[in-house]
Amino acid sequence: MLEKIDLKKNITKEEFKSASKKLREQLSSLQQQVLKQKLPVIILFEGWGASGKGELISDLILNLDPRWCKVHSVTRPTELERRKPVLWRYWNFVPKAGNFSVLDRSWYLDVTTARLEEDVSAKELTRRLNSINTFERELTDAGYLIIKFFVHISKKEQKERFEKLAKDRNTQWRVTEQDWKRNRQYEKYCESFEEAIGYTNTTAAPWHLISGTDRRAAALDVISAVIARVTEALNQEHQARLPAQELIQPGAYPFLPMPKLSEVPLNRTMDRDEYQKKLEEEQKQLRELHSELYLKKIPVILAFEGWDAAGKGGTIRRVAKALDPRGYQVVPIASPTPDEKARQYLWRFWKNLPRDGHIAIFDRTWYGRVLVERVENFCTEAEWSRAYREINEFERELADWGAVILKFWLQIDQEEQLRRFQSRQNNPEKSWKITDEDWRNRSKWDQYEACVNDMLKYTSTRYAPWHIIESQDKKFGRIQTLELITDAILDKCGEKHPHGKKED
Repeated sequence: MLEKIDLKKNITKEEFKSASKKLREQLSSLQQQVLKQKLPVIILFEGWGASGKGELISDLILNLDPRWCKVHSVTRPTELERRKPVLWRYWNFVPKAGNFSVLDRSWYLDVTTARLEEDVSAKELTRRLNSINTFERELTDAGYLIIKFFVHISKKEQKERFEKLAKDRNTQWRVTEQDWKRNRQYEKYCESFEEAIGYTNTTAAPWHLISGTDRRAAALDVISAVIARVTEALNQEHQARLPAQELIQPGAYPFLPMPKLSEVPLNRTMDRDEYQKKLEEEQKQLRELHSELYLKKIPVILAFEGWDAAGKGGTIRRVAKALDPRGYQVVPIASPTPDEKARQYLWRFWKNLPRDGHIAIFDRTWYGRVLVERVENFCTEAEWSRAYREINEFERELADWGAVILKFWLQIDQEEQLRRFQSRQNNPEKSWKITDEDWRNRSKWDQYEACVNDMLKYTSTRYAPWHIIESQDKKFGRIQTLELITDAILDKCGEKHPHGKKED
C-alpha cells in the first residue's frame, strides 16, 4: 500500500494559502455540529520519524476549539502502564461525545516498531492486531468516528531530515540512536508498517495514507480527509451507525453449560460454628495467596452480581477482610455519571482494572448493559444484543493478559428477598438500604430472571466462568464464594486446592 503513495506531490505557497482558508473555516464550523450532534471523534497519526506528524497535528488543531479537542502524545509505556493490559492506556484517550481526541502515535505503536524492538512473538503480534480491530469496531459500533493517518516519506528523505535536525544544536536532541537504526533498517520497518496497515484497514476505520514530503500538500490532504469523514458521519442518522440485530450474537467462545436460575437448589445451609471455623480457614488461605499473587504479578478480577438483598455487600466484606489493603480495591458500580454516559459503556470498567498482582472487586459490573439497561430500556436493542460479544471480547482480553476472572451471581428466591426487604425496612439502622427502586425492580422479577439466564448462557466461558452462589443462607454463600476464589487462584498458581472439584 505504501508504495502507491505519490511522494512527489507538492503545491505552491499561493495554492496552499488559497485552498486552506476555506478548509479551515469549514472545519471550524463542523466542530460546532460535532458538539451539537454529540459525535465523538478520534484522529490518530502514525508514520515515520521526522515525517512531520507534529506539524500536521498543529495545522489541524489550529482550526479547532481547544475546549473540545485534546491532543495525546503516545510514547513507550511506563512501568505502571506495563502492569495493565496492553489496551488499557488507550481507553483513557477515548473522548466524550462531541469531543475530538487527536493522537500523536497510538495503539499501533505496539504492533509496528514493537514488533522489531521488543520481544513480541508472531502469535502475540496477531493477538494484538485482532485486539485493535475489536477495539476500533466496538468504538465505531457505539457511534465513534475514527480517522487514521499514516504519514509516509522515503528512506532518503528521512535521512536528510535527520541530518538537518542533528546539525542544529537546538534540535539535535530530537534524533536518537534508535532513529538512526530505524533509518538503516528502513525496509524492515516498512514491512512492519505495511502488515499492520493491511490487517487493520477496515470499512469502519480505514487508513488514509499521506505523503509527508511536502508539508503544505500533506496539511491540505489531512484537513480535507477530516472534513470529508466528519461530514459523512454527521449526515448519518445515529441509528444507522447502530445496526439492529434480531438475535443475541455472543461470538464463538468456549461456553460452559449453565443451569437456569429456577433449576438451582437453595436448600444448603451452614450452622454458625461451622461457618466461623471455615471462614477463618478460608480467609487465612486467601491472605497467604494474596502475597503469592503479588510476587507472581497475577491480576485477579472478582465480579459480583445478584438479586437486591442477596448479600453482595456482606460477601465482599468477608473477602476484603482477608486481603492486604494495599493490594486490592472495591469498585462500586452505580448508574453511570454524565461523564461515563458520554463514552462507550466499557470505558469506566477499563479505567478501574487492577495492576498485575492486585485484586479488583466489582460490586455490580459491565453486565448492567444486559440486565438493568436491557430491562429498563436504558439502551437500544442493538446495543444490548451486541453487548454479549463485546463483554466476551473484554474478558478474553483480560484473560490473555493473565488475569484470574471470577463472576458470581448471588441467588435467592422471591420469598427470601421479601423477608430481607421487610427486615431492612423495619430496622432503623438498615432502613437506608431499601429504596423505592428496590421494590420497583422486584415487581419485574420475571423479566430480570430471563435476562440473567441469557447472561449466564452466553457469557460463561472457560476463561471467565459464572458461579451461581446459593445465597439463601448467607453463611453458606459466603463460604462457597471464598472457596471458589481460593481454588481458582491455586489453579492459576499451579497448586492443588483442598476443596475438590466444584459444581455450580
